[in-house]
Amino acid sequence: MDTKTEPQFADDYFRMLGRDWTHEKPHRRLINLLTNHALRYLRAYRKMQRGEDPLKVYRLIKRILRQKYGLELDSFSIGKGLYLGHPYNITVSEFAVIGDNCNLNKGATIGAENRGDRIGAPKLGSRVWVGTNAVLVGKITIGDNVLIAPNAYVNMDVPSDSIVIGNPAKILTNRPDATEGYINNVR
Repeated sequence: MDTKTEPQFADDYFRMLGRDWTHEKPHRRLINLLTNHALRYLRAYRKMQRGEDPLKVYRLIKRILRQKYGLELDSFSIGKGLYLGHPYNITVSEFAVIGDNCNLNKGATIGAENRGDRIGAPKLGSRVWVGTNAVLVGKITIGDNVLIAPNAYVNMDVPSDSIVIGNPAKILTNRPDATEGYINNVR
């Protein structure tokens, strides 16, 4: 496999392990896929995202990993370089949009709202770090370079270069270093 045909998975692999998929030996690739359920899930997800699952094998792998680890990435609008930190019980609505080089941590929920003023799902920019058990809900826009702290509840737009904390959410703006040290292994 070469990065020209699968750039998104190669970037996911680099974000997760800090190593280049194209330079890994085949046996090392296989070991990493067998021992890391997040990589197996992302591999299946990216194959399905590109429509490369005629025998529905990747759909089966994704379903098994969903049941075993609670990984539910239902959106097909997820950019390259996705990092799943402590990948258990992560839920992303099928209507959500996630930019490049984002981190989703254990228990993160990016969900749609089906009533009220914010009907729809969140749209995240690039370089967004979503902490453990954070909840983003409704038709909201999260800018680039945003850190959403663990256990935050976000149901409002967040500008770029911000940090979001608490429930209800409090936004700390003008933080150009918001994700510094959190978003690593970016090409």
